Amino acid sequence: MTLRPPPLRGPRLRVAAVAALALVGSTLAQTSASVPAAADTTAQTVNVTVNTSEGLGTIPSTGYGLNQAVWDSSMNSTQTQDLLQQSGVGMLRYPGGSYGDIYNWQDNTAPGGYVAPGTDFDSFMGTAKKIGAQPILIANYGTGTPAEAAAWVQYANVTKGYGDKYWEIGNEIYGDGYYGSGWEADNRTDKSPTQYANDVLAYASAMKAVDPTIKIGAVLTLPGNWPDGVLATGDTSDWNHTVLSIAASAIDFVIVHWYPSGTGASTALSEPSQLPGELQQLRDEINKYSGGRNIGVAMTELNSGVDEDTQPDALFAADSYFTALEQGVFNVDWWDTHNGPGTISTAPDGATDYDDWGVLSSGTCVGTVCEPAFNTPFPTYYGIQMLSDVGKPGDLMVNAGTDNSLVAAHAVRQKNGDLAVMMVNKDPSNSYSVNLHYNGYLPSTATPTVYTYGDEAGSITSAATGTSASQTLPPYSIETVVLTPAANQFGALSAPGTPSVSNISGSSATLSWGASTGGSVVRYEIEEQYGTTSDRLAESTTNSVTLQNLVPNTVYTFNVLATDKNGKLSEPSDPVTFSTTSPAVSTCAVDYQITDSWGNGYVASITLTDTGPSAIDGWSLNFTFPDTTETENGGWNATWTESGQNVEATSQDWNAQLAPNGGNSQNIGFVGANNGAYRSPTAISLNGTVCTTTYSS
Repeated sequence: MTLRPPPLRGPRLRVAAVAALALVGSTLAQTSASVPAAADTTAQTVNVTVNTSEGLGTIPSTGYGLNQAVWDSSMNSTQTQDLLQQSGVGMLRYPGGSYGDIYNWQDNTAPGGYVAPGTDFDSFMGTAKKIGAQPILIANYGTGTPAEAAAWVQYANVTKGYGDKYWEIGNEIYGDGYYGSGWEADNRTDKSPTQYANDVLAYASAMKAVDPTIKIGAVLTLPGNWPDGVLATGDTSDWNHTVLSIAASAIDFVIVHWYPSGTGASTALSEPSQLPGELQQLRDEINKYSGGRNIGVAMTELNSGVDEDTQPDALFAADSYFTALEQGVFNVDWWDTHNGPGTISTAPDGATDYDDWGVLSSGTCVGTVCEPAFNTPFPTYYGIQMLSDVGKPGDLMVNAGTDNSLVAAHAVRQKNGDLAVMMVNKDPSNSYSVNLHYNGYLPSTATPTVYTYGDEAGSITSAATGTSASQTLPPYSIETVVLTPAANQFGALSAPGTPSVSNISGSSATLSWGASTGGSVVRYEIEEQYGTTSDRLAESTTNSVTLQNLVPNTVYTFNVLATDKNGKLSEPSDPVTFSTTSPAVSTCAVDYQITDSWGNGYVASITLTDTGPSAIDGWSLNFTFPDTTETENGGWNATWTESGQNVEATSQDWNAQLAPNGGNSQNIGFVGANNGAYRSPTAISLNGTVCTTTYSS
């Protein structure tokens, strides 16, 4: 986050990375030129399907977060505290973005920046304690030292007994000028990722010597977001791979920020769909270096940067929080509480946007245009507040989906058995008639309670309306339907423990899990996730099972459910995701290498070898991109075609021959374009045979 003098937000930077403009942490606010279409007088129809057998994990107590900044003189006022408490925020980040790298906690100063009175660490902790939120704290890396950070841990957790668990080492340190753009303070001569990673080791050692129970987080970037893939002179690897290769053994979580770079409300509202692929690619990078340790992911800054004070950003917030949490992120922190106005514009629904990235109005003006009264909630406040109407910490997130890209859906099975379905209508002009469908859940006939945040409304309303099968979703709205279950639907068995996976091969894997409690278990059912449908792949009377006949080089996600003597199912376990390996035996081999990347593009080099006993004269290579955000954008040494996510490369006359038993190889490749994740394809086949495949990047 860039430095900010009060009350206005400071500059946001955008820089070139290789061939394209790429996002630098936080971007300039985008002005939407969209004009609402004429309203459709007949509501369109959308189908929403919820599968409660597909668990996505429980909502963490740290899930719903918000940034606080020491230049905000009202961050600890009673009115602000009350509003934050009412919003359901459970985590507060301090001392505020880039200020974390110039802030001295001991004397509440930030040389080069402004610190408001009454924003010192103890005052902040008073707010956190009052509203029942946990803090996540930025240890000063840019102008600080490991000793200074350790002294802060000593004061917070030994002297004061605050028990502050989560500590970040710096903010957006990759923005210290090393890659050509510098907004983040860093007084070190060596600003490389290698230096940062080695310093993380020193910080972690000093801080955990004081309190071994704290959690240390290192700064990374999301794949497809600057400076992902960028190499400075002399580097052999990019920021993420360098930091993880050195510091993974010493950290407990990683920190990423997400400010999508799309222009206009409609683009911004489509961008949460990028998160699953980007987060899975990030998880793949972490797993490469984690040594089997569970390293968490925290998204400590988030904002669309588009129509910030109007309905589009509220819709983006509600959709993005749950999308990230469903992917296993344990903390999402919106930027931020108060921020101040910037460039005035008009949102697609006609509302005035003040370019204020806060959830609460600063009450200031730009020329003759003034914000609402101080501390008036902007729509983003209600978008975040709606999260707690869907689910609270400990409630189970389950799979939900729709058949219309303008409507997003998320669902939570609450502890009391109720099912909450949140729907986000991204259409500024049209309402939708929603048909609700359920797998694994039978709603009662009672009229559901429906929470609605309408376009630019001043509050969230609730009413008993509609049925469990049919609801009406107004334009540009967030609606949460809370359903009670039919009687005698659930047994007393608890969800099985989170599965672990071992003995992974190209065609099999072993799952093991903790026992379900609360009664006698007749069997466990292993369900493979397919979006909002699932397939019972196996059953077991013990706490493990070996899955057979899996497809090589394929990603699988499973839940485990317990069944009692009456045939009633428990809640699903947390999901487990893994990839099978290449086939142990094949008649072909492929080496797939990413030889260059620059955030929104990359170069892939592919080497083909015939390892079988028969020569090949004419070949066809086929694979499927894991993400809709990547495409093949021209290649060499083959005829390249693409249909959807499916890619085919066919031989040319001069390279059609492959000698048997590895007698020769052919090299082909392509330039890929990506707008988000760009994971490598899994199963790669040659003339219909899945090949033994190696990957490198």
